[in-house]
Amino acid sequence: MTQALLWAAGGTGFTFFMTALGAATVFLFRGPVRAGLHRVMLGFAAGVMIAASTWSLLIPAIEEAEALGIPGWLPAAGGSALGILFLAAMDALLPHLTPEFLRRTQGEAGGRCALLVLAIAMHNIPEGMAVGISFSLAAQTDPTLLPASLALAMGIGIQNFPEGAAISLPLRQAGVSRGRSFLVGAASGAVEPAAALATVLAAGAIQPLMPWLLSFAAGAMLYVVVEELIPEANLRRGGEAGGGTFGVMAGFLIMMILDVALG
Repeated sequence: MTQALLWAAGGTGFTFFMTALGAATVFLFRGPVRAGLHRVMLGFAAGVMIAASTWSLLIPAIEEAEALGIPGWLPAAGGSALGILFLAAMDALLPHLTPEFLRRTQGEAGGRCALLVLAIAMHNIPEGMAVGISFSLAAQTDPTLLPASLALAMGIGIQNFPEGAAISLPLRQAGVSRGRSFLVGAASGAVEPAAALATVLAAGAIQPLMPWLLSFAAGAMLYVVVEELIPEANLRRGGEAGGGTFGVMAGFLIMMILDVALG
């Protein structure tokens, strides 16, 4: 248990650091970030999450289910559906991070800013759970899964960099101070270590549910990709090149290589 907690803390510590590093770009850019660069970053994050969902979550979920004597497709499909429904419910209950919503946070009492942090944090919980589940399996069940766990944490960390920037930079452009924009962007990643450690602590009691939880995290990540990242990454103006599309392909290939090579 101690080893699993340490591994999960290290993995999500890296993902949190990358979120904070991305949020720190608010101190480097004085004006709006070029739309093309923003689309490439979002596309890259989407590609990483697609590959991580497949190789680091769904495939281990299928293998774990078959080891328990359960048809592999059952938790893979059922857990993914639950993850998708969970994120869809969160989208219905929490505000979308539109420019209009970001502008309304400026100059108001802390209520809206707190709501903004809550919205971001809820979207990051499945990522923290995924890392926690993966490291728990590696530490307590199958040590050969450790490379895949490291690849998952690395991939989520890579995609958290543009995610942190995608939060802090629009806040700054909406008129929020640089320091506050950075803190809100960094805080969005703080929930991941908490979710990972809580998942590891509960893992012993929910071992039979591991295939479902892995698939749940995969479905939640895929929902974010399809609902938020890819549409934003492929917004074009005039005859601009599809930088977001190339970002998706690059992120997918890099994450796939990392996962397969480390695994």
